[in-house]
Amino acid sequence: MKKEELKSFLDEKVIQYNHPTFLDTDPIQIPHSFSVKEDVEISAFLTATIAWGNRKSIITNAKKLMELLNNSPFDFIMNYEDEDLARFDEFKHRTFNGEDLKFFIKSLKNIYQNHDGLEAVFKNNITDKSLQPSISAFKKIFFEIPHPARTTKHVSDPLKGSAAKRLNMFLRWMVRDASTGVDFGIWKTIPSAYLSCPLDVHSGNVARKLKLVKRKQNDAKALAELDKSLRKMDAQDPVKYDFALFGLGVFEKF
Repeated sequence: MKKEELKSFLDEKVIQYNHPTFLDTDPIQIPHSFSVKEDVEISAFLTATIAWGNRKSIITNAKKLMELLNNSPFDFIMNYEDEDLARFDEFKHRTFNGEDLKFFIKSLKNIYQNHDGLEAVFKNNITDKSLQPSISAFKKIFFEIPHPARTTKHVSDPLKGSAAKRLNMFLRWMVRDASTGVDFGIWKTIPSAYLSCPLDVHSGNVARKLKLVKRKQNDAKALAELDKSLRKMDAQDPVKYDFALFGLGVFEKF
C-alpha cells in the first residue's frame, strides 16, 4: 500500500472508530460518568492503571473501584481518614491488589496537595516535544513518598524501555480534543502533537502488518518507530490513529 493510500485507509478507520459507540465496550466509559475535572482525571488514571486483560473484567473492576471511592474520587482522596482505607483490602485486578490501591490513593493525595495535580506533573516535565520523559518524571514523583516495593511495577517508565501503554492511553484520554465525544480534551496545557500511541499487542500487530513498525517487541523503541510513522501522517494529532490500529486489531482481526 502506498503512503497516500495507507493514510486514506487509516483516516477512514479513525472516523469509524473515533465515535461515541466506541464507549460501549471500552474502559474510557468509566471517566465519562464524571463531570468535575479532578474526578475525570483520577477515575481515568485509576482505570488506565488496571487496563490490561479482558476488557469486561477491566470495566467491572473499575466500576467497583469507583464505588469504593464513593463515586467521588477527588473528594475521597483529599479527605479520607486512615481507617477508610481498610475497604480496599479485598480489591484485586490481576496482580494489582488492595495494597497497591491504598498506596495509589496516598500518592494521588500527595500529588494534588504538593504538586498542583496530575496535569501539572506531566506538563512540567515535557522535553523534546514528547511526553515520554514526562511519564518517567511522573513515576519518580509518584513514588517519592514511602511505598511498597511491589507497587512500583504498576507504573511504567519509558526511559527504562517500556512502551508505557496504559499511561499513554491515559494521556490520550486527557489531552485529545473532545469533539467526537470519546476523548476528554480537559488538559489544555499539553499539545496533542506530543502524545504517543498506546502500543499493545493489537495495535502493534496491525502496525507491523502495515509496515509502520519493524521492531518485533512492543517496547519503547517500537513506540519511537510508531511515533515517527504516525507523525508523518498527522503531525498535530498522531494518536488519532490509535483508534484505527486498535479497531482493526480487536474488531476486524486484521
